[in-house]
Amino acid sequence: MTVKIAFATSDRRAVNQHFGAAESFAVYEVGESEARLVEVVEFIETVMDGHDGKLAAKVDLLGDCAAVYCNAVGASAIQQLLAKSIQPMRVDEGTLIDELVCSLQKNLVNDTPVWLAKHLKKQAGATRFAEDEEWQE
Repeated sequence: MTVKIAFATSDRRAVNQHFGAAESFAVYEVGESEARLVEVVEFIETVMDGHDGKLAAKVDLLGDCAAVYCNAVGASAIQQLLAKSIQPMRVDEGTLIDELVCSLQKNLVNDTPVWLAKHLKKQAGATRFAEDEEWQE
């Protein structure tokens, strides 16, 4: 089983962006034994001007991610992310993406945090439901 995780980054190496002002997100697919960069989402306008429409666009683009790691995230963004079942994660500026991915891989095996366990359960349920739909007698 794998999960998609987004990282607010300008250099694709470290988390160094505020969610609302993020220039780009690196999206990784993380599994127990491997991880790979699957997408980089870039934004032209990054001014934080309080318009929730810009936040909604970012949240929608990250819709299939289990979590987004950033340096800061505002209350409105937190509400929108959680409404889409995306866990906002605040980390110190400069935290390396590779270190976070390694930690996530360990969490997939042991000591799974509640937010990740919920996502995996939901993902497994969706997969099982889809398989049941295709099965016919």
